[in-house]
Amino acid sequence: PAPTAATLDINCDCKEYVLDYLANSFPVQLYEPFTDNSGNLSSRPVTHEGNIVECRDALVRRQAMIERLAALPAIPGALDQIVQHFGPDRVAEVTGRSRRIVPRPRIDGSTRFAVESRPAASNLAEAQAFMDDRKTILIFSEAGGTGRSYHADLGAANQRQRVHYLVEAGWKADIAIQGFGRTNRTNQKQPPRYRPVTTDVRAQRRFISTIARRLDTLGAITRGQRQTGGQNMFRPEDNLESVYARDALRQLYGLLYRGKIQDCSLEEFEAATGLSLGDDNGLRDELPPITTFLNRMLALTIAMQRTIFDAFEGLLERRVEGAKASGTYETGLETLAAESFVVTHREAIYVHPGTGAETELLTIARKDRNRPLGLEGALALARDPGALLLVNRRSGRAAIRVRARSALLDDGAVEERIRLIKPMESPSMPLDALAETHWRPADRDSFAGAWEAECADVPEFETSEMHVVAGLLLPIWRRLPGDSTRVYRLQTDAGERIVGRRVPAAWVAATLGSKAPALTAEQAWRMLMGGEAVLHLAEGQRLQRVLSMHLHRIELIGFNDLGVERLKAMGLMSEIVSWKLRLFVSAGGDGPAILGRLLERFPVERVEARTAASAA
Repeated sequence: PAPTAATLDINCDCKEYVLDYLANSFPVQLYEPFTDNSGNLSSRPVTHEGNIVECRDALVRRQAMIERLAALPAIPGALDQIVQHFGPDRVAEVTGRSRRIVPRPRIDGSTRFAVESRPAASNLAEAQAFMDDRKTILIFSEAGGTGRSYHADLGAANQRQRVHYLVEAGWKADIAIQGFGRTNRTNQKQPPRYRPVTTDVRAQRRFISTIARRLDTLGAITRGQRQTGGQNMFRPEDNLESVYARDALRQLYGLLYRGKIQDCSLEEFEAATGLSLGDDNGLRDELPPITTFLNRMLALTIAMQRTIFDAFEGLLERRVEGAKASGTYETGLETLAAESFVVTHREAIYVHPGTGAETELLTIARKDRNRPLGLEGALALARDPGALLLVNRRSGRAAIRVRARSALLDDGAVEERIRLIKPMESPSMPLDALAETHWRPADRDSFAGAWEAECADVPEFETSEMHVVAGLLLPIWRRLPGDSTRVYRLQTDAGERIVGRRVPAAWVAATLGSKAPALTAEQAWRMLMGGEAVLHLAEGQRLQRVLSMHLHRIELIGFNDLGVERLKAMGLMSEIVSWKLRLFVSAGGDGPAILGRLLERFPVERVEARTAASAA
């Protein structure tokens, strides 16, 4: 369409509303103090012959603010910025706008802006231009998010992977889900990548948090799982209204009350937010809820938002990481993905007497493809400020030290943390603990050699075994281990879809008894090192994990004193502790081999799960 104007000299922002507000609502009336009949000091407006007297200082301040605001350049919205930056020839716009401002090149090479009219049929033409790969960028709003498909359809010319940026998420989770579904549909070459957009204004996370919470709730209600609703876009830390966030907020209140938050005292916090945390008895029992706290954060200065949110997010991250490490983090129904799932053993452990429905215990062989981080990607990460190349002088492994979020401890102290990026993992640790390890700075050549050598040793696939209780779960739910209540979904290579609870191998062996598959030395080693079970061996002996000399070790208990030399010949280590001989299996790399020789001589007769062992 042709532009309706050759030049453009209009305001396309809301500046006039703010200027009008300042001109008519800024307080400029002069007040004077006075004492009433009760002796209370108060204030009243000043008048002269019935006319209101204005404060000169307030008038000067108002005029200065109006001039400052009027001098600021207009800031286009996100939609206009994208269109004007990339140009309408590259951007397909599917919105409800009937007119828009677009850049037009002049003959001399400069750019002018013009108002362009858009007919009702432009949305259809723009969407088709994107699918035909004639335009590489697509913008659609709620008006363009219904009844259309923008995915990498196998029948379309544009089959490139979509990177879906969520700008101005709004408050309606069902509409957000509908918009996400426009780029993630069946018959697509590849799924999209989602990128929720936010700024560095910390309080803006309030809006992303609301969307994350409502998407999780909507997914749990409509489809029985949380991750389906959230489309896996949001991290656990993004939901600022979870039980972990509420727990972190209460601790933050306690630290603020005790003056443990750096650069923000209790008086400053209460004055800025209007929230009261204490009373005559100390910290109040009824503290402001998380929703009130997040709303008040929107009124704070950027610097104070950053100070308070850094502390709050540090506490929240610690709780989420702790829940994940302990296996108690609730994620709802989780879909497992791997190169291969094969059911190797199937056993019915319960049959409902009325319906005949079965509860099955499945042993599944899982194969995952290893994807180590390449040297090129590692060196790219090493260019970040503060990154350092390291090589372990004992193991010869390589790692990149990068900064990680500092942790706020329970006493208010700040613990500086770092992250060690390795080819297959990236654990975090306190900065002070690094000096006690064997990691040392290295030059680029030494680092590259160690990194490539480690990547070369990584096998293409990693095989493991997992156990899932599927079928009728409710009647035996209390019999299942209570360490984790996660429910998983997977599909085997044969096409069978399985939904059930994952259980440890120790529980399987204890439940099936003699019907349980024979334990290998590697499986027994993992059980013992994880503290999952106690292995009862022949001749009344047992193996279990104990805490000795501040270390977890595998101890053989109940051995015959006449067989000590034979056990030591197998590789067991003897120590005199409190005038008593104790035998341990080495925790080093030769531990599984020693355990295999021991189990070959003294087979496993019974496996006792950890919960049952501790109860005994």
